[in-house]
Amino acid sequence: MKITKTKQSRINDVDFSNLVFGTQFSDHMLIAEYSNGSWSEPEIKPYGPLSFTPAMHTLHYGQAIFEGQKAYYMEDGKIGIFRPEANAKRLNHSARRMFMPEFPEDLFMEGIQALVDLDRQWVPKAENHSLYLRPFMFGSSEFVAARPSEKYIFCIICSPVGPYYAGDVKVKVEETFTRSASGGVGSTKCAGNYGGAFFATDQARKEGYTQIIWTDHANHELVEESGTMNIAFIIDDTFITPPLSDRILAGITRDSILTLLRDRGIVKVEERPVKVEEVVSAAKEGRLQEAFGMGTAAVISPITSIGFRGTDYAIATPKDGYAMRIKKELTDLRSGAAEDPYGWMLKF
Repeated sequence: MKITKTKQSRINDVDFSNLVFGTQFSDHMLIAEYSNGSWSEPEIKPYGPLSFTPAMHTLHYGQAIFEGQKAYYMEDGKIGIFRPEANAKRLNHSARRMFMPEFPEDLFMEGIQALVDLDRQWVPKAENHSLYLRPFMFGSSEFVAARPSEKYIFCIICSPVGPYYAGDVKVKVEETFTRSASGGVGSTKCAGNYGGAFFATDQARKEGYTQIIWTDHANHELVEESGTMNIAFIIDDTFITPPLSDRILAGITRDSILTLLRDRGIVKVEERPVKVEEVVSAAKEGRLQEAFGMGTAAVISPITSIGFRGTDYAIATPKDGYAMRIKKELTDLRSGAAEDPYGWMLKF
């Protein structure tokens, strides 16, 4: 793999005590190009602009996918990337559905490790901080005919980050707009899924909420996701989360949490359809003990309030509750403070 190092690092320009999520980027990036049916060898070069014309395919037809994952500074001084092979597989799931070429998993793993190793000084050491990794792929052909791109670019960039959410997380149940529909692309991390969510989210924020709870496209009766995260509820000492479908993203954090809960017997677990009315009734009756989002950016984000049809239902966020216990289990594994029996951390 060709590596061209930057002549001047920008790391001294970054205030690591005041990181705004996803706004500052490390010194290098990885690039590979697809044409004539094959991928070029990935190359690591200094972070900087890419050159393209206004006719670039993805600007017109939206063939763009991405991943989100993190590298951590571990207690033994090594760097660990959390479950990178799972991100490689999910990227290719998105690629297949968006009719894009799959990126070889071995090149993904080799490339992301080499990039993070080169920029390892950018991995924050503070608690709840990490190096956010953004692999992405987009159609790079230059034509404006409505057909798939013939060329693609795969890239990885890195951003030092702190906590995603600060303060209370208040969510509103969305009953008008829809994130995804059966047979669509809801299970992929394609760019349009997120762009299409901004309007509804902004409407909720104008009403004083942080995010929204997406519901099913048919009747808006079933809970599906919360903003950009999977969602879970603790009702009657039971961890309940909606099952995966082609409308819901298969979150790697979600899968990791379910694995930990089942293996360690922390709480009873149910993956099943969850009706909005069940959650609201549990809140009214005092049986909704906790609610939280699960995702790479936020890890676990406790929800303090759910708004439904003009009424806000307060939810407890106990410091010794299930959400914090689960987060500690995952944090300890990622930091090396606890054993990693699953081999989830790629350490170097």
